[in-house]
Amino acid sequence: MTATLTRRALGGLALALAAPPLRAQPAWPTRPVRIVVAYAPGGGTDITTRAFAEQLTQRFGQSFVVENRPGANGVVGTEAVARAPADG
Repeated sequence: MTATLTRRALGGLALALAAPPLRAQPAWPTRPVRIVVAYAPGGGTDITTRAFAEQLTQRFGQSFVVENRPGANGVVGTEAVARAPADG
C-alpha cells in the first residue's frame, strides 16, 4: 500500500509541475518549504524526493528542504507533519 501511495503522490507532483502556474494569487512560496520524508536517508523514496526538491527549487526560486524522519514504519514522519503549525 505504501508503494502505491508513494507512486500516486509522485504522479500527482509530476502533474502539478507540468501545469502552468496560476497568476491570480501572490507568488508562492514566500519562505523555504520543508518536505518530510518518513523513511531513512539513502533509500529510493529519499533519492526521488531530493531530485524533485532540486527541480522545485530551480522552478520556484525558493528552497525546498528535504527532512528525513524515519521510524515506526512512517508514523514518526506522519506525526511530524500532522503536528506542524498551520501555515495558511
